[in-house]
Amino acid sequence: MTQPYPYQNPALSVAERVADLLSRMTLAEKIAQLGSAWVFELLTDMTFDPNKAHKHMADGIGHITRVAGASSLTPADGAKLANTIQRHLLENTRLGIPAIVHEECCSGYMARNATCFPQIIGLASTWEPELAGAMAAVVREQMRAAGAHQGLSPVLDVARDPRWGRVEETFGEDPYLVALMGVHYVRGLQGDDWTERIIATAKHFVGYGVSDGGLNWNPPHIPARELRETFLLPFEAAVKEGRLQSIMNGYNELDGVPCAASEELLDTILRQEWGFDGVVVSDYFAVNQLQQAHHITNNKLDSAIRALMAGIDIELPNTDCYGEPLLEAVESGQIDPALIDCSVDRLLTQKFALGLFENPYVDEAAVTPLFDTPAQRRLAREIAQKSMVLLKNDDNLLPLNKSISKLAVIGPQADTTRHLVGDYAYICHIESLMEARQKDMGLGMPIPAAMEIDDAFVPMNTILQALYSTVSAETDILYAPGCGVLGDDRSGFAEAVEAARQAEVALVFVGGKSGLTDDCTCGEARDRADLNLTGVQEELVQAIHATGTPVVLVLINGRPLSITWAAEHVPAIVEAWLPGEEGAEAVADVLFGQVNPGGKLPITVPRDVGQVPIYYNHKPSGGRSHWKETYVDLSNKPLWPFGYGLSYTTFRYDNLCLSRPQAAAGETVQIRVAVTNTGDRPGDEVVQLYTRMAYVSVTRPIKELKGFKRITLEPGQTQTVTFDLAINQLGFYNHAMRYVIEPGTLDIMVGSSAVDLPLTAQLDITGEITDISQDKQFFSMVSVQSETVTSTPL
Repeated sequence: MTQPYPYQNPALSVAERVADLLSRMTLAEKIAQLGSAWVFELLTDMTFDPNKAHKHMADGIGHITRVAGASSLTPADGAKLANTIQRHLLENTRLGIPAIVHEECCSGYMARNATCFPQIIGLASTWEPELAGAMAAVVREQMRAAGAHQGLSPVLDVARDPRWGRVEETFGEDPYLVALMGVHYVRGLQGDDWTERIIATAKHFVGYGVSDGGLNWNPPHIPARELRETFLLPFEAAVKEGRLQSIMNGYNELDGVPCAASEELLDTILRQEWGFDGVVVSDYFAVNQLQQAHHITNNKLDSAIRALMAGIDIELPNTDCYGEPLLEAVESGQIDPALIDCSVDRLLTQKFALGLFENPYVDEAAVTPLFDTPAQRRLAREIAQKSMVLLKNDDNLLPLNKSISKLAVIGPQADTTRHLVGDYAYICHIESLMEARQKDMGLGMPIPAAMEIDDAFVPMNTILQALYSTVSAETDILYAPGCGVLGDDRSGFAEAVEAARQAEVALVFVGGKSGLTDDCTCGEARDRADLNLTGVQEELVQAIHATGTPVVLVLINGRPLSITWAAEHVPAIVEAWLPGEEGAEAVADVLFGQVNPGGKLPITVPRDVGQVPIYYNHKPSGGRSHWKETYVDLSNKPLWPFGYGLSYTTFRYDNLCLSRPQAAAGETVQIRVAVTNTGDRPGDEVVQLYTRMAYVSVTRPIKELKGFKRITLEPGQTQTVTFDLAINQLGFYNHAMRYVIEPGTLDIMVGSSAVDLPLTAQLDITGEITDISQDKQFFSMVSVQSETVTSTPL
């Protein structure tokens, strides 16, 4: 059958189809493409309402917000609704342009019955980028099956203030680690084929994670050089190495300019310098916040003008400033219609590339079998297992024997599934929508009167249940919660203390509740002024310790905690983060030795909140009080450093060798190191490579992560890890803000954490000062050989 219009002809190129469609669109239809609608704005009693749909989509629409994440629909019913929305657009709008459905996917697809993986801070603790890609691939499969096309992840904020509630959503404090994990996540989510792609959305662009006081949305104070070298770097790598297709602005401002109104960020740097060709979407309500939060405009029309001119293509989560106000701005001559065309062109390009015009619908019957499969749960468990960080293990208290006679299980985290998940788990956002409705928060959106959450999540066990399934039939488990996460109720202390007295070992599970509601202790907008345990949990730990029974402390929390007292007195401590749907089993696996913990901290843990900000790669004059070194009342050293994590076995580093004594810009040096398992059980080690370039034209960090590899070693086994370090990875912005390589001496350090670096070497960087801004290198290539390479150690 002959296609009536060229844009409907799949034989034409995407560019030809976009040009033809644009030429046929009215101004109102174009502006409609730059807007969005919450799914529940189209529903009545969770059923599609054509009258409401016509109100919001008469001229078409760009995005539909969270068909799954903002409803209580099953995956199959969500797919059916997505199909219904697309059918309405194709059959009831003049041009039949389908919508992009976007969803959240921080710790998995944020949807009913979708696999809930460990929160991202835990994924970062695996130091295994391939797992980020594998997790994102599962998200892609589930989202495409359910009719979604864009995921609002990954979070590429470099987080250096654990007071901030959203630290848990990040890959930590180091730009290299954030960038490499983020690029793998982007590649996993976007895949290789546009017709199977979920568009990844890197956020929050930029500087959102280092706000004043750790308070959400507050301004950060970031110098221009640090902004580019640290905070922009993960986004740049995602654009250039991951072919990222979408960016979301940060809520914050930079030096007086809100990110949503920054032409420097969204056009000059992102598009002109980096060559980004994707779509910029606003963070939720960010366009209106130019008026409401930042006070740089006093009406929606001016907010729309500022955002569009800066580079915000699509307004999310619903059309507010980009509707009638934007239409008025064009008709009054305040906006060049070419700007509208440019943003619509970008969005239509993605819609054609995704194949939405030919395949707007999904197979509703095929959805359910793709959700939370055994293979997906195995991956969730593997990530959870590898995310565990052994912080302390005096006298090898861990692992425990499954045949232990009496085991005390204590603490508010022991018998709950809710506290095992992060703030962007499905159940957390349903809770937040319900709270918003109950409080009538005036968010400008209709909240359903009731949203079902019972049985809407995935099957999960509590840690207590997992422990019962792990220990021997003869083991007597004595359970007592002791206290809650919040509050000052100590009425349960006596029972918990008595359980500990009777036991051989006391497992104490403490931490927080992640989410967005008022009763949460971490998560979005749940920032803290203190970093110790909340409520009376520390008192509970002290009371259990006083019994004399050996204590194993397990932290279930989304942020680093300054548990200085426990670090000194408790013999064994495990950081489990927010381990997701298989987290309970993973915790039990580690405690009883079925898995040897090998995770490493992706963020520095301070001794006290007064040390914040504290991070490993500070400048030479930083990190101490000159000339007295420490604080008057506290050490200047962290409680646990970046990259730190113990094992049930031990490792030895030997034979650090370089392939050449000197190198110049554009060249590569191979750095080899032998690592041996010197213990009596298999274990994982994360081999970490750091460098330092001193005595150059601007101050440089005392060390910078430039490569890492997680390896598995049998007892007595040696593996040689080889890093191919490109000299162009060592670039920095000089005094003239040119990105250069300068000649000098490079210190090379290899070891198991940022402070445990037993092997060092030096490399001479030769040649002239070289501008490498057009030839940046982001990552080392790493290879592993099972046999030791014979060479002369340095």
